[in-house]
Amino acid sequence: MTSLLRRSLTARTVLVTVLLASLSVIAIGGFLSYSLANSFYQNRLSQVLGETERAVSSVQTTVAAASLNDETALQNLLNSIVPSLEIAGGSSTRQVALLRSPDQPQLQLFQSPISQDLDLASIPEDLRTEVRQSAGSLTFTPVQIVREDIFVPGITVGANLAIPVAGNFELYLVFDLSAEQQALELVQSALAAGGIVLILLISGVSYLVTRRLVGPVERAAGAAQNISQGKLDERLPERGEDVMAVLAKSFNKMAGSLQQQIEQLDSLSRMQRRFVSDVSHELRTPLTTIKLAGEVIFGNRAKLDPALTRSAELLQDQIDRFEKLLGDLLEISRYDAGAVVADFESHDLNAVVGAAIESIEPLAKSKGCEINVELPGKPAMAELDAKRIERLLRNLLSNAIEHGESKPIHVQVGENTQAVAVCVSDSGVGMSRAQLERVFDRFWRADPARQRSVGGTGLGLAIAREDSSLHRGWLQVWSKPKRGTSFRLTLPKQRDSVIANSPLPLPPRSMEA
Repeated sequence: MTSLLRRSLTARTVLVTVLLASLSVIAIGGFLSYSLANSFYQNRLSQVLGETERAVSSVQTTVAAASLNDETALQNLLNSIVPSLEIAGGSSTRQVALLRSPDQPQLQLFQSPISQDLDLASIPEDLRTEVRQSAGSLTFTPVQIVREDIFVPGITVGANLAIPVAGNFELYLVFDLSAEQQALELVQSALAAGGIVLILLISGVSYLVTRRLVGPVERAAGAAQNISQGKLDERLPERGEDVMAVLAKSFNKMAGSLQQQIEQLDSLSRMQRRFVSDVSHELRTPLTTIKLAGEVIFGNRAKLDPALTRSAELLQDQIDRFEKLLGDLLEISRYDAGAVVADFESHDLNAVVGAAIESIEPLAKSKGCEINVELPGKPAMAELDAKRIERLLRNLLSNAIEHGESKPIHVQVGENTQAVAVCVSDSGVGMSRAQLERVFDRFWRADPARQRSVGGTGLGLAIAREDSSLHRGWLQVWSKPKRGTSFRLTLPKQRDSVIANSPLPLPPRSMEA
């Protein structure tokens, strides 16, 4: 359900609409229910008070007209009054109790007449106290009446009666409100059923309206996703003249323009890659001839004048650099064409790092730079193309030597359950944030005026980034001006797996301070 709400705008819209409609229906239903209950109660209360007032007047008239000579005559009279005030059965049951007020010296043997089955608990003591203290006014209270072991609502009304010779009495009428309760429950049930039906109708209407509005947006989202996946001929249907039709027309126009531009760029890119590849291949033949001639001249430089000897040495260096540049151009063109296939085998990264350090050792000694290596206590096995990773590490090491200002270089290898990593760090000039953003750009150098002893082509880090991507790995860099630079290569142990984290921190803990 949660995933559906995250993915579907229709589901979220319908759910929010139903929730808001439900809250509104509940609030309105609650208000109506309360208003009806209060109205039923007030109407019934007015009737009850009117009936009680008439009953009190009737009792007083009856007592005043009677000739009361003794206690027996009084008892008989009052016993006849209670049945005349009762209403038994039906929906408006009324029970009566005529109770003698306490602390009356007369009529010691008098028995208070009450209706049959009347529970005196429906006449609370607090009500009796309030009745005795009232001066000829009616007093009432809501009560619970037991009917067939079920509690139903009721009202008890009381009034004072002063009977000559007999003293003070209290007349109580207990009214059953079960009929009003049933009517209220019927109305509440009708309100609840109507509310449920209304919510269902709102849900259906909300779904239809939402689908009408969201459907074109979802189709546009699907078309945009297809275009992002390379299906550039994806288009939206154009119907009508409303805002959705305008959206479809604008989207199709944008998609057409985008397709045209992408095709132009792709064509230009193919031409560029083909040009680089063709030029590189075509230059191979003259380069080979120039290299052979240069080697002959370089081999006989001892027979030449000192000035020509120096020229022969410079010629040989530039021929070697030109040959390396052609190799890098061919390699980067193969990556651009998607024609590179890695030779994956299980290798110990420690051994690959050792081979790279061994090949770069003469350059490090010539620069007076010491290379410190920190290896794990066991082999760091991973599926990789050893030649490409060794070339990548040689490039990182040569950059560290070139920019490390003859300070020690630290190489650290690590592993975890998913990946292996190697980190190459120097304490040289470092780079600024702007330089870091371009460090992997082709033919870019941090300091173009800097004299390089290695004779780099400007493509080394770009090829290194391609090599790491070919292995589904990471090549990341950290650098601070005047503090140094650290490159971290992280590779999955299995070529088809995905890296979650690197075994080594970046920057290394030794460079964090």
